[in-house]
Amino acid sequence: MSNMKNGPLTPSPRTIELWDAYDAKLNKIGDVTLVRGEDVPDGYFHLVSEIIVKHTDGSYLIMQRDRRKHLGGMWEATAGGSALQGENPLTCAQRELREETGIEASELIEIGRVLHHSHKTYYVDYLCVTDVDKNSIVLQEGETMDYKWVTADELRKMSRDEMATMRSLNFIEELT
Repeated sequence: MSNMKNGPLTPSPRTIELWDAYDAKLNKIGDVTLVRGEDVPDGYFHLVSEIIVKHTDGSYLIMQRDRRKHLGGMWEATAGGSALQGENPLTCAQRELREETGIEASELIEIGRVLHHSHKTYYVDYLCVTDVDKNSIVLQEGETMDYKWVTADELRKMSRDEMATMRSLNFIEELT
């Protein structure tokens, strides 16, 4: 496509996502900036917040990953993502929950931390208990393409072929 007056149209440049660097004890390493898509140096970790959403009726929200993403089409039992530079784990979790589900949550309960050496990622996991209208979930374009509410038993019965990661099931097991 072109605009004769201004020449060819070019897509806007992709935004560079910057992250803070952390050590293995979740201490921020000052003056070190990580960039999404670049290798994380040895001894450094980036922060990811994940949120398990449990309805007051006992069911759990699961979302299907957009087919264009890694592990596309698979289901996830968490909303979440990488903390942007300057965000703490809770602020990241609240933003990711809002972006991926439309749920606003002022109170989240931290339920665990997992240091994943091979991914160079420090996961901080939260629980959101909500009474939101189950039909009001707003999916994030490019991230998710479907959602459903399932019981803990239904979630436990899902196979590795259906789930993007089984790690969150450990937390759900403890919550039920």
